[in-house]
Amino acid sequence: MTQYSDYYGPEGLRVRGTIVVVPGRGETRATYTRFGRRLAADAYRVRVIDGADLDAENLDSSLDDFAAQIADAVEDTGSDNDVAQPVVFVGADSGAAALAALVARAATTGVRRPDAVVLAGLPGRPTGTVGTWDDELAVRTSCPAHRGVLTEDPQVRRGALDDALPDALLTGVHDGDVDVPVLFLAGDADPLADHEALARTAKVLPRARLSVVHGAHHDVLNDLQHRSAAAEVVSFLETLRNELRPVVTVRSSAW
Repeated sequence: MTQYSDYYGPEGLRVRGTIVVVPGRGETRATYTRFGRRLAADAYRVRVIDGADLDAENLDSSLDDFAAQIADAVEDTGSDNDVAQPVVFVGADSGAAALAALVARAATTGVRRPDAVVLAGLPGRPTGTVGTWDDELAVRTSCPAHRGVLTEDPQVRRGALDDALPDALLTGVHDGDVDVPVLFLAGDADPLADHEALARTAKVLPRARLSVVHGAHHDVLNDLQHRSAAAEVVSFLETLRNELRPVVTVRSSAW
């Protein structure tokens, strides 16, 4: 049975969709409490699951297990034991990489495809050690509240950003066939991101958007700009519900 944390929208409102959030390296479900509550406030049913357990030696088997974990988390999110539509997967760091690989495999493995994915803080190949916990926090975020959440959570695994992701997974992210709408979110101050590869991939995929959060670090969903990052996700969700037609366009602006 998949373990997850649930966040519910305001009572009396129709659920606007199902959001499954997958944490990254070292993170726990509690890391995304703020993010989950923010999306739930807009009447989305949010479930945060445990991060994917990726074994480089048995990557296909790991992704199969992850697919089962995701499928279980999607169940019974609407009324009368159905699933609130649309279904969107949100991943951070290794969670983003695992989701991209899962969606790319869906056509050949029969894995349930989401209606869209949000890939936040997608890592590139490692460039060196993050060093001490203070060094890791500096890579992750400049938000004092988020730093406190990470530091005070005894289940957060310090030094996890030094864990190398399987090369096949990182290659698959940019070479894979992600054929659902995708929102890439990256902080322009994220030293772990491969910004050039992200830009290339976003241009190649048929329905992709790359949004860069200015001043944000690796934990782009939880940095100082978390309100703007969450707003970009909600805007993407609402655009998805509107058949990928923007609900709001700017015709004139002084900035």
